[in-house]
Amino acid sequence: MRKLLILAVLAIGLGAASLPALAHHGWSTYDAGTVLTIEAPILAAAYQNPHSAISLKDRAGKEWNVILAPPSRMERRGIAKDALVAGKTVTVVGYPSRTVDGEMRAERIILDGKTIELR
Repeated sequence: MRKLLILAVLAIGLGAASLPALAHHGWSTYDAGTVLTIEAPILAAAYQNPHSAISLKDRAGKEWNVILAPPSRMERRGIAKDALVAGKTVTVVGYPSRTVDGEMRAERIILDGKTIELR
């Protein structure tokens, strides 16, 4: 009985540990055949795991949720948390989501005149 209880606890623990992986979306949901380039001021920014994000409004007035890299990768490549602030104009190059209207995955960002590869 005790072994069964231990196995049940381990199984529940392993299942719970895999939930973040299940919640993480795959990059296959983005259309790599369609490249978007948007230059606009940042409306809002979230420097968080699993991926940072910014909101932009393109010239046509459409708002985009731009998925960036995780904070650790952005820091290694020179993007500090305080670099992504509302009002700062950036250029992002990336791919639109196939499933979520107004979402794109950024491959690179041009910030303060510097091009940073995010992948």
